[in-house]
Amino acid sequence: MFPIIYSDAFLDHDTGHFHPESPQRLEAIVNALKTVSWSDRLQWQKPTNLAQRNPIPYIKNIHMDNYIKGVQRLAEKGGGFIDGDTIVSPESYNVALLAVNAWLDGVDTVLTTQQPAFVLSRPPGHHAVQKTGMGFCLFSNAAIAAHYALQCDGIQRVAIVDWDVHHGNGTQAIVEDNPNIAYCSLHQFPAYPGTGTATETGKYDNVLNIPMEPGSDLNHYQVAFEQQVIPFLERFHGDFLIVSAGYDANQADPLASINLQPRDYGIFTQQLLTVTSRILFGLEGGYDLSALAESVVATIEVCLSQ
Repeated sequence: MFPIIYSDAFLDHDTGHFHPESPQRLEAIVNALKTVSWSDRLQWQKPTNLAQRNPIPYIKNIHMDNYIKGVQRLAEKGGGFIDGDTIVSPESYNVALLAVNAWLDGVDTVLTTQQPAFVLSRPPGHHAVQKTGMGFCLFSNAAIAAHYALQCDGIQRVAIVDWDVHHGNGTQAIVEDNPNIAYCSLHQFPAYPGTGTATETGKYDNVLNIPMEPGSDLNHYQVAFEQQVIPFLERFHGDFLIVSAGYDANQADPLASINLQPRDYGIFTQQLLTVTSRILFGLEGGYDLSALAESVVATIEVCLSQ
């Protein structure tokens, strides 16, 4: 069985009409997963509710208290904008807290099963920095999960691979000074948010940025995985791997110019499974609904074939 941590509550983060980071993204993925031939091998798991576990202490390990409270106040006032792209609706604060719980549950699930799991949540997180959200992101889910994993028995080093088409500037900024967390990102460059040059290597050489030129395809990514990503992970000797699983590097995606196909993410997943089976996948970007859903299916299908 393959665990998927999901709640319909994640649909309540209302970004408004025409915003690319829409509830329909999750609906497309869920619908696709419920119609695959192997749907009976999926274990749908609801995240721990906020009454059972308060995620704020874990968020405070990453984000400034006045920012967390600011998001709460904005939601309570009826919502508003953190920046031109990043929206808070009346339910967004509680939904973002539940998303953090889902990522923490994902860590627990992977450690219990010693097998991969997938967190299907929103809002995404990898652009959120310590003091503010940006780029559709409110709280830095992957960084929060990485710090949480380091508190778990038997986990001393955590690696993060970010294959979203945009550089995870928030994740990198939060973890680059921690020698026990490694961060690797493959992303279109130049593109939003303008960070992620190859010269950004972290305080302990624990950061690997692989800028990809517009028009890059599977061949370019395979070379990057074989020559850079996998050796980087093997040198780091992590006990746990988190994948910031954005799917906006698909050729069909409207927000970028990379030419991957949904099946390619299965190839990346296969390569990462050669490093460890302790992998937590968590949704980041991906804005063409069909390509997004097909890519998540490809990712999970490979995990089930192990």
